[in-house]
Amino acid sequence: MNISEAAKLSGLSAKTIRYYESIELLSQPRRAGNGYRSYHHGDIKTLCFLRQARQFGFNIAQCRLLLGLYKNPQRRSGEVHQLVSDKLEEVDAHIRELGETRDLLASLVGACSNNDEPDCAIIDSLADPREQVESQCLTENDR
Repeated sequence: MNISEAAKLSGLSAKTIRYYESIELLSQPRRAGNGYRSYHHGDIKTLCFLRQARQFGFNIAQCRLLLGLYKNPQRRSGEVHQLVSDKLEEVDAHIRELGETRDLLASLVGACSNNDEPDCAIIDSLADPREQVESQCLTENDR
């Protein structure tokens, strides 16, 4: 099958497939007599695996490791477990950071008078973030 069919079946764009080939995440496909790439069922399975891994947030290096384990019948599930556990920790840390960002944004919205006046606590805080940090430190110390 050609690249457009492979893209359709895998849920990836042809551009992404070519990129994965260029960084050797996917082996170079055979070429048909007309010079077009020719993909087979195994390639589609690999592309679907990569699409799933990327959707879970694994970066290219992590995908390379997972793909190596996927293709290795002698793999140890403990290695896979460790990679996914590490990704889970990354996701948890990101969620914490997003929560902190959300709280800061909520405090900015709460500090805004939201009227027709030019004075704006949000702009002031963005212009001088030390004020926000100092007021946050005071709030935390008052607890």
